[in-house]
Amino acid sequence: MRGRIPPALSLAVALAALLPAACARRSQDLHCGACRALVDELEWEIAQVDPRKTIQMGSFRINPDGSQSVVEVPYARSEAHLTELLERVCEKMKEYGEKVDPSTHRKSYVRVISHDGTKMDLSGVKIDGDVASSLKFACESIAEEYEDELIEFLSHEADNVKDRLCSKRTDLCDHALHIPHDEL
Repeated sequence: MRGRIPPALSLAVALAALLPAACARRSQDLHCGACRALVDELEWEIAQVDPRKTIQMGSFRINPDGSQSVVEVPYARSEAHLTELLERVCEKMKEYGEKVDPSTHRKSYVRVISHDGTKMDLSGVKIDGDVASSLKFACESIAEEYEDELIEFLSHEADNVKDRLCSKRTDLCDHALHIPHDEL
């Protein structure tokens, strides 16, 4: 038996080699899903603000000529409003569930409670506290690490913010640029 590896040891080594890849994919799916859900929630919150609402920005110092350098900007996409949203938006992750694609086994995260109260198709969606807490933690990490990028992208109206931010800018979704994700 010298030089021969026992089958149980071979199996253990093979499983140990595959485990990091499976964990990495789960982590990538989680962080990608959290980023996409975060952008969805921020865009929805921005859309709820009255477009006529403004906030004063600039210097409140009085210039030598007696004037001030203050301008009014739309509140919805102001840095103050976006910063406020980033502080609380991850709480919304408790309204998400996990859905596994049967063919690829990739995980995505979908809203389980609609914003307007309409009934949603939740077939195949896993809803539990572990999913919600993992998604919330990932959301908070992303919001903290990419706060400047989120504010930069969301301070101006733009198309495909999810893809541009989550895939191209941060590489959180580098495994696919177009991941099926329910629109809000």
